[in-house]
Amino acid sequence: MSHETERPSTQTPPIIPKPRGKRAHYATWGFIVLCVFALYHMEQSWHHAAEFLTFYFTALQIGALLRGVCNFLEEIWHVQSRHRSSWWRVVNACLSPSLRCHALLLLVSICAYMALFSETRLQLFLNLILVCLCQLLSFAFWLQSPSAVEMSEICEKNNRNVAHGLAWSYYVGYLKLVLPRLKDLISEFNRANNNLLTCKETWKLHILLPVSCEIYDDLQKADSHIQYWKDLPALQLDRAGTKWRSYKQSIYKIVGEDKKLNYCIVEYAPPLQSLYAMSQDESAAFSREDRLEQAQLFCRTLGEILQRSKECMGCYRLIVYEDSGDSDSHFLSKEILRHIRQQHLEEYTMCEENHEPTSFLSTEPNIMISDSELPGSLRSDGF
Repeated sequence: MSHETERPSTQTPPIIPKPRGKRAHYATWGFIVLCVFALYHMEQSWHHAAEFLTFYFTALQIGALLRGVCNFLEEIWHVQSRHRSSWWRVVNACLSPSLRCHALLLLVSICAYMALFSETRLQLFLNLILVCLCQLLSFAFWLQSPSAVEMSEICEKNNRNVAHGLAWSYYVGYLKLVLPRLKDLISEFNRANNNLLTCKETWKLHILLPVSCEIYDDLQKADSHIQYWKDLPALQLDRAGTKWRSYKQSIYKIVGEDKKLNYCIVEYAPPLQSLYAMSQDESAAFSREDRLEQAQLFCRTLGEILQRSKECMGCYRLIVYEDSGDSDSHFLSKEILRHIRQQHLEEYTMCEENHEPTSFLSTEPNIMISDSELPGSLRSDGF
């Protein structure tokens, strides 16, 4: 079912990065084809090429073995604390990707090397020593360390970023408890306050996600057009040994440019405040660039988690934005009002229909973190 949305008048770069694709892998195979094509047209001896490739793969396997042995000599001091007293876990952790595969490749490489090269045993032994020396020097000077992009991709694929833990903690420890009960709390509030929140399309928790992680404890200090009004009835649950722990959301009245009042439930995502605090603490070794990357991943991960959560469907609105600095003191209220107007236009009957699951960066309207639906920044200078 189609729905209308407001779009920025100018195209702005996306705030939230998409997951990395396989372009680097495709590029690798493209270069392989080019190299084979060049060798073919240069009429090089295939026997010479086979000798060189065999020598290179033998060097790689020996290097992997040496690196695993060096790591093993460190890990033997951490068998109990890191590997639960299992020496087999230590061996598997040090020899990557797997012990059997690595041993097989090493055996095949050495056999092929001995078959192709007509050398004496002394010369073969000397070559192996030189290979070991080159590999050890490479490790000693960190010449084979993964790049920042490779490290980032590894962490993202294995969900080992700070952002993933914060997003899951925020969802499991708060949103999963509050959002399914939110509309009941709003109904209870309306019965006691003359149906103040009349527009059911905005019966959601509007979660502010500034990628700068700069969060105000008092929203009115962030924007004077955002004023605290009242609180929803508190949700009280027994949690982690605390009896009747209270969860409470605040209702704000937002003044538009036409001086019209709009009421909505809005709050920041507290984990972003934790990221900001980490970047200010030297002991955390967490730079501003790290904070920006993790904030973006937090927004994306949180959206993906909520999109898969059936009990939270239709109960939240993620508002991702970049701070405008000092250029517009009412930037935040305008951004919230833009989302409220969008919700008035959207048809929520789609929430009751069964659709095929889509990716987080799609056109799902109630998440608003895609290329087409992402709240556009008012800045023109990017980050």
